[in-house]
Amino acid sequence: QVQLVESGGGLVQAGGSLRLSCAASAGKRRINVMGWYRQAPGKPRELVADITTGGSSKYADSVKRRFTISRDNAKNTVFLLMNSLNPEDTAVYYCCVGFFDTCGVWGQGTQVTVSS
Repeated sequence: QVQLVESGGGLVQAGGSLRLSCAASAGKRRINVMGWYRQAPGKPRELVADITTGGSSKYADSVKRRFTISRDNAKNTVFLLMNSLNPEDTAVYYCCVGFFDTCGVWGQGTQVTVSS
């Protein structure tokens, strides 16, 4: 069974930064993709960024050049550095992992609130 432990959410002023972390425990199974999704009130969940074991990453257009995803493969940990935050980034952020090309296991979510 995969367990995900998320941390780093909180309240920040517009223009500020936050760093999210997510540590995955997957036993002997090898995780390929790790990423972050978010869901704002009244909106569907959307991809923020993800990254494969090999380091290939993709981002939502709305966060490019502001957010950076990285991972520590040895520790099965993924990070999301969020800079230049704005109120539109307010959402619950969910860590996710997958053993193939897409996420299939989700964390419980961490709230990110950006005040104007």
